[in-house]
Amino acid sequence: MLYVILGHDAPDAREKRPTVRPAHLEHLAPLARAGRIRIAGPLLDRTGSLIILEADSLAEVWGIVARDPYVMEGIFNRVEVKPFQQVLP
Repeated sequence: MLYVILGHDAPDAREKRPTVRPAHLEHLAPLARAGRIRIAGPLLDRTGSLIILEADSLAEVWGIVARDPYVMEGIFNRVEVKPFQQVLP
């Protein structure tokens, strides 16, 4: 099953992001190496980030989100997780 993770930036995220980014990428690296991250990156309007992740359950995704340094360090002040069905390509 695929899930969309949409992290909404806190007002001070821009200043804090550079110091937390390496830990955030390290947290996601095993998922990327396993091919479970289909796409990920920042929104160009600088309001947050998007990840499309393959996972077994919604509970698994929330567990990954809860351990993400961007969540733990307050880069994201709100996160949405939604099941996703890929149609194209």
